[in-house]
Amino acid sequence: MKKTALTRYRVMAYVTGVLLILLTIGVVAEYLLHVAGAAGFVSVVGFAHGWLYIVYLVFAFDMGSKAKMPFARLLWVLLAGTVPTAAFFVERRVTRELEPLVRAAAPEPVEA
Repeated sequence: MKKTALTRYRVMAYVTGVLLILLTIGVVAEYLLHVAGAAGFVSVVGFAHGWLYIVYLVFAFDMGSKAKMPFARLLWVLLAGTVPTAAFFVERRVTRELEPLVRAAAPEPVEA
């Protein structure tokens, strides 16, 4: 498995995770704390999270198919972008599991 597939997944996992945390904070501010201006924040962050979650799904599916993940595990990875903070924990675990595959696929450096 190439390192680029894992790197793309990791970047999008962090982006999706951060946006989901910001969205959660915005929803709490809007509906529980009734903060003025929170509705606009929720709209913008929600829109960004929605579109970037689709990119996350594509990259996670690509990484999972290249790593030959079982469907249940891949589904777990795909859904991690919908639970606040889950993307961080799942990303760390997946990275730990796939780093040996990435290292095994990497070409040996040629000495001159």
